[in-house]
Amino acid sequence: MNKDLNHWREAFLADMESIHCFEALFDRMPDTLYAIKDRNGRYVSISETVVQRCGIRRKQDAIGKTAFDLYPRPMAERYARQDERLFRTGRPIVDNLDLTVYRNGAAGWCLSTKEPIYNRQRRLVGLAAISKDLVEPSRAGYIDARFAQTVDYMHEHYLEPLRMEDLAQMAGLSLAQFERRMKKIFHMPAGRYLIKSRIDNAARLLSASDMPIAEIAQRSGFSDQSSLSRQFRQITGFTPRQYRSLARPQDELDARR
Repeated sequence: MNKDLNHWREAFLADMESIHCFEALFDRMPDTLYAIKDRNGRYVSISETVVQRCGIRRKQDAIGKTAFDLYPRPMAERYARQDERLFRTGRPIVDNLDLTVYRNGAAGWCLSTKEPIYNRQRRLVGLAAISKDLVEPSRAGYIDARFAQTVDYMHEHYLEPLRMEDLAQMAGLSLAQFERRMKKIFHMPAGRYLIKSRIDNAARLLSASDMPIAEIAQRSGFSDQSSLSRQFRQITGFTPRQYRSLARPQDELDARR
């Protein structure tokens, strides 16, 4: 993004009166929860779905409160652990399986994604989160606590050489059953899901740092740079160097001057 476009974008965002427009968009999605929290876990913004499911009267009743004020303690503790991991690492949390409560009080599962929020000084000040219901898989019995904990483990240990047989055992399933559930929920086999987690981390480092690609490969769970380049191209269609140029075009222009 060139400097003029970047200044225009920053000025536009700075001139916005509030973030209520984002709330309004998610208010129209009854199967999706949306929230913004600060570093202390306090809610800054929520969607109407959160109001309905937490049994509060209006959005304002949640502002300044934490998940421990709104959700059953086991759920709140899980959310707090996720938030702490994001704040500690600065890495987003993508497609996490979480327990949720529907409007009728029944329990179910959702896919949650959390992104870090930085201020103008590039200080991590909060997070934005969305959780989309997985109603049908839950009713079919595809998800349970052990399976969700196994997916958590994959998120937290994707840098390690994980064996699919060990993950299936952790989930209390045969390898075939584990693979079927992964495909049903995430639309990809378990091995490819693990590679995608590594690629997501590599893409984040490519766009946000000047780190050498060989070091990014090491920090993303790949054996070497060539392994990262091969897998990255298969998943994204770009080499790591091409992706960095696409994500940071101004850096490329500056380097040529």
